[in-house]
Amino acid sequence: MLEELVQFDKDLFLFLNGLGNPNWDGFWMFATNKFTSIPIYIVLLALTYMQLGLRKTLVVLLTIAFLILVTDQLANFFKYGVERLRPYYDQDVSTVMRLVKNSCGGRFGYFSAHAANSFALASFFTFLLKYKFKYIGLLLLLWAGIVAYSRIYIGVHFPLDVLTGAAIGLGMSWLFAKLYIFALNKFQL
Repeated sequence: MLEELVQFDKDLFLFLNGLGNPNWDGFWMFATNKFTSIPIYIVLLALTYMQLGLRKTLVVLLTIAFLILVTDQLANFFKYGVERLRPYYDQDVSTVMRLVKNSCGGRFGYFSAHAANSFALASFFTFLLKYKFKYIGLLLLLWAGIVAYSRIYIGVHFPLDVLTGAAIGLGMSWLFAKLYIFALNKFQL
């Protein structure tokens, strides 16, 4: 069963990665770059400040810092614990895939920290801002989906790496939203 799932994941990767076109490579490299999202984060922090004020925004910043730290370290724990090769290092797919990026990061890729972090942030900010900004959740989840898919497109993660990362990010976001509410109530902010 596990072997069939891994084979399906490799086949799906080759299909999705093979849809790539050099005309779109620049867009997907832009989408996958972690610094590209900085303007989005700045806008989200500004909206948070307008909605919640300075004290709660500082608590949000602290919560986000811990959210990213935990999610990122969990991804590293899994990468070196599971030791699933990235597509570039997997002999079954490396000769027929498209590697858009000039390097693919470390040797292991399960699960995608990019997907986990982008879904964690998208979900957390949706939790914070959904009552004031009606469609923010849809826009943020679309953005997180683009970031996650970019990892397959450029050839550095299998789909299961990305899906697991998205699920972990959503779960961590839920946990840290609960911790944020607890901190607000505990310190009466």
